[in-house]
Amino acid sequence: MKKEVSQNEFRKYYLSEFELYDGEAFITFNIVSINTEKREIVVAVTDRGKISVITYDLLTDKNGDMYFEYGCMLEKVNIADFEEAE
Repeated sequence: MKKEVSQNEFRKYYLSEFELYDGEAFITFNIVSINTEKREIVVAVTDRGKISVITYDLLTDKNGDMYFEYGCMLEKVNIADFEEAE
C-alpha cells in the first residue's frame, strides 16, 4: 500500500521535529523534504552538537505508516511522531 504525502500535508511536516533518546543523549531530527516517488526523506540530524543533513529510505509498515531507520541499531523513526517545531 502506497501512502501519498500531498503538498499541504508536506507543509505540515516541513521542519517538524522529533527527539530520540539513544541511552546517552537526545538526537533531534528535523524534516527537510519528503519525496514519496523516490521513497526518500531528507532529515537534519543534530547529534551531540553535530548537525548533518542525511537522506534516508522512506519505508512503510503494514499499517501504511511511513518511517525511516536511524543508526546502527536501525531505530524505527515514525513520521507521524514528528511535531511542529516551535
